[in-house]
Amino acid sequence: MSGTCAQGHAAQRLFRFAAGPVPIEKCLRHALVHRPLVRNAVVTAAVVGTVLTGINQGNVLFDGRFPDQLWWKIPLTYCVPFCVSTWAALRISMVRA
Repeated sequence: MSGTCAQGHAAQRLFRFAAGPVPIEKCLRHALVHRPLVRNAVVTAAVVGTVLTGINQGNVLFDGRFPDQLWWKIPLTYCVPFCVSTWAALRISMVRA
């Protein structure tokens, strides 16, 4: 399937977003930076990432320790729900032929 992005260029895949009374369709590049989608993904990552960090690393953090491996584990813990939220929003908004 191909069409025209709301930004005026051709797109292989389109994603439809509610934008007032008329929905708009965007290509993947513009859908990934669609403000409401990004805002929702950031909020989801903040909430879920904090809960998961508390569950998985809480005992170490409450002991006052911060081992070197937490420098990559904690950011990854926030990155995963951000990516899942973004992926789910894109799957739901995908325009089907």
